[in-house]
Amino acid sequence: MNIDIQMKINSDSKLKTFIRQNPIWYKYLNRNPDNYKVFYQSMKNIYKLNTSDKISKTMDNLSMIQAFLDVLK
Repeated sequence: MNIDIQMKINSDSKLKTFIRQNPIWYKYLNRNPDNYKVFYQSMKNIYKLNTSDKISKTMDNLSMIQAFLDVLK
């Protein structure tokens, strides 16, 4: 694995956790360092860090608050 990729993974705790939970990525990144983008997107999908996931989570929180306020009325 390239030193650059190792430094990127070690600097981000979520990436480090993800690669430890999915060791097959060691092989993919060793064979082709260009797979880093796929690796990063995969981590974002698993941990739900995409923008659409964040918006969905915010909407769920707002609907829960609204339901709570409706019960208080």
